[in-house]
Amino acid sequence: MTLLTLLYLIASVTFILGLKMLSDPKTARNGNLLAAAGMVIAILGTIFLYSDEEGNKLGNYLWIFGGIAIGSVVGTLSAKKVKMTAMPQMVSIFNGMGGACAALISIVEYNHLVKSGGEIHLGMLSVILLGLIIGSVSFSGSMIAWGKLNGNIKKDFAFPGQQFINILVLIAILALSVFLIFNFSENIAFIFYVILTLSILYGLMFVFPIGGADMPVVISLLNSFTGVAAACGGFLYDNKAMLTGGILVGAAGTLLTMLMCKAMNRSLLNVLIGSFGGNKNAENTASSTGGTAKEISLSDTAVLMTYANKVLIVPGYGLAVAQAQHTCHELEKLLENKGVEVKYAIHPVAGRMPGHMNVLLAEADVPYEKLLEMEQANDEFSNTDVVLILGANDVVNPAAKEDPSSPIYGMPILEVENAKHVIVNKRSMKPGYAGIENELFFRPKTTMLFGDAKKMLQDLTSEIKNL
Repeated sequence: MTLLTLLYLIASVTFILGLKMLSDPKTARNGNLLAAAGMVIAILGTIFLYSDEEGNKLGNYLWIFGGIAIGSVVGTLSAKKVKMTAMPQMVSIFNGMGGACAALISIVEYNHLVKSGGEIHLGMLSVILLGLIIGSVSFSGSMIAWGKLNGNIKKDFAFPGQQFINILVLIAILALSVFLIFNFSENIAFIFYVILTLSILYGLMFVFPIGGADMPVVISLLNSFTGVAAACGGFLYDNKAMLTGGILVGAAGTLLTMLMCKAMNRSLLNVLIGSFGGNKNAENTASSTGGTAKEISLSDTAVLMTYANKVLIVPGYGLAVAQAQHTCHELEKLLENKGVEVKYAIHPVAGRMPGHMNVLLAEADVPYEKLLEMEQANDEFSNTDVVLILGANDVVNPAAKEDPSSPIYGMPILEVENAKHVIVNKRSMKPGYAGIENELFFRPKTTMLFGDAKKMLQDLTSEIKNL
């Protein structure tokens, strides 16, 4: 075993251990650092110890370390400056960069094959094309996901027959790839770039029509694509660390996608062709069934929560937008000092990416034991005195259970209506990310507390302290 192989083995083990540690918030930070250390080992080992069959080592150290330095600075500054509300956008754009890198590797290696003029290995050409297609789809799809999450793309782009056209584009990509593999020559090398163009187009058309409420699933799926594309690069370079890392990312992304679909009670195919989640701008004060939303004052909210036995808080994107997680934790501790049991009800697809609310609350040092998964929370709502909903919308919408005509019908929700009192904090009556009206707001046990989540929580905390 060579020293480089040993270093790759060590790096692979750190990736596996790091991923395992990420499953627990108590060890997640150290797991991230461990996996990062393994990546540093793999990179430095490759730079200084790798040599080809003829014994030639890597050169261009200035370019290599210059690129590493620029990427490290940009990545560090971006990560430090990003707000919690923009974390999904950062995940999308970084994931897209990973897909682009995989596609660039395929382009470089394809050009090497063309220039070599030797016998073409069909297996290698197949892996090159696979990396190109998956990497390009991941890149362009992630850029559209970033644009949707960041607000640059305001509307879901769809037209009649779009899914049919998407299928035709995909068939064309696969057909051209098979043709190129079995009929490769310099005269038809341009087909490679036709496949590249079609793959980028497919990625755009693949994500454009998908609505906002399905975005967590799409992010998970694109993440798995990038992992598979990176694994293709590992095959090309016979790089065990790159192969292991890609497989881990691909497998984790696939499993997470399946869990997200299960949480929404929908198949992946239904997510990809259902495209629910428009961009409606209706602002309602009365429901379609004739109900009227009732407001509650801050002082009444304070009294209700102070004298409750159990309070469940449902965090949503509105909490992230207001950067109110620390204030929410302060309210939680204040209520507990007054003898109130406080927990958090977490829906798997709340927010804009998988685990968004968990990350948000972990940043505020909320104990992980207080975070209830959807099934646990639903068992406790009937014994809960007050539910405080902070900016969540679609994940508490009763239409998912009661209205077969609703786009979100069948999606498991947090059954907050079973609690004695439901208080909803929102800035307005506008619909959530799925763009549909929430009947919960007009239920007899529901009252609305309008305002910015952080300001409201600060004022509520002051009111409770004065009681």
